[in-house]
Amino acid sequence: MDLYEYQAKDLFAAHGVPVLPGSVAESAEQARVVAEGIGGPVVVKAQVKTGGRGKAGGVRLAADAVEAEAKAAAILGMDIKGHRVRRVLVAAASEIAEEYYFSFLLDRANRTFLAMASAEGGVEIEQLAVERPEALARVPVDPLRGVDGDRAREIVRRARFPEAVVEEAAGVVVRLWETFVAEDATLVEVNPLVRDPEDRVIALDGKVTVDDNAAFRQPGHAGLVDERAEDPLEARAKAKDLNYVKLEGQVGIIGNGAGLVMSTLDVVAYAGQRYGGVAPANFLDIGGGASAEVMAAGLDVVLHDPDVRSVFVNVFGGITACDAVATGIVEALKILGDDTATHTAGAESAAATRGARSRPEASRARLRAANLPEAPSVHQDTARRRDRRPRAGGPQSKPLVVRLDGNNVEQGRRILAEAAHPLVTVVDTMDNAADKAAELAAAGA
Repeated sequence: MDLYEYQAKDLFAAHGVPVLPGSVAESAEQARVVAEGIGGPVVVKAQVKTGGRGKAGGVRLAADAVEAEAKAAAILGMDIKGHRVRRVLVAAASEIAEEYYFSFLLDRANRTFLAMASAEGGVEIEQLAVERPEALARVPVDPLRGVDGDRAREIVRRARFPEAVVEEAAGVVVRLWETFVAEDATLVEVNPLVRDPEDRVIALDGKVTVDDNAAFRQPGHAGLVDERAEDPLEARAKAKDLNYVKLEGQVGIIGNGAGLVMSTLDVVAYAGQRYGGVAPANFLDIGGGASAEVMAAGLDVVLHDPDVRSVFVNVFGGITACDAVATGIVEALKILGDDTATHTAGAESAAATRGARSRPEASRARLRAANLPEAPSVHQDTARRRDRRPRAGGPQSKPLVVRLDGNNVEQGRRILAEAAHPLVTVVDTMDNAADKAAELAAAGA
């Protein structure tokens, strides 16, 4: 979970990291009151979980409380990279002699922690890493040894901090490490870490990401959640215990296993280049033991994304066999109100027979457990299907491309073929399925 700057600074202060006095405000009037309490010049900063605030006009200097109120009024309600500003941080302004950069993060590639530091702060660190990599020190941190004063001094010296601030900066680094460990963080970043004219080293900004998997031993982190700022689709997925991340593309992605889903993102992005830059719309891993109701829940989330124009379901049957996944797809589409299979009398009879077998009370209980509404009865479903068609633009009108492989793959493909759903296309290979999903997304633009 990413924290707001004011939340990060609260954690810093709790662990002894020097920060300037300030408080959060949700209205211009509150900002004026905070500024009056601080006295003198203040900085009014938009609180959003994204970068680029300064360039967007979300960080402004105010000479006094009256000006702070005006600046806050201008910032509140702004849209910064899709994030609406609902609160501002009003903090004391500071004269800056020098700016540095420092962070601790989880180095997944090397299975350890990493300290990153530079004597050139206040800039885009990603840009610095590309243009002048020698200016950015990367120092592995042994989690068993940690960071004491000696190690902290070594890190800041390798980053070429001025010798005059090494001791002061090393003390801040030790306390940042304490914050990183005590709060179960995966990232603690200060940019800029500044030296003021009195040679004090202060965290002028702060970014912290805490590990949601540590929530069981961090009860205080529950109070850091901002439900108003949470993406509604991610909140919907979280309520269903789905591993979902919203992206900016047009092809919804559902797969079982993080590795397979990541590969699916790559092949869709590659295929999308042939169709005007179509890209993945999300990451959704339904897990290695995904059942039919979990697949139904996943489709319910992805199909309700207004940016999604097609969906690619990529499943390798293992713990959960392909026939169970196929059943989940069929049931989910019925639940979403779009059972528009071929309507010959023979097909209706077969569908009714299959429905009687596949939707007993136990199946209904599973679907209720997935927080989805029940499908109509077999007789209701058969009677209504003649007049039901997908609603244009709604979740029921988005085409699905399904690729199944592995355990019970033939049975799974047969279930989908018998359902004969007009919006479902079954493709044998991942590359061809990605190409088809990208093509359908481009056609739906």
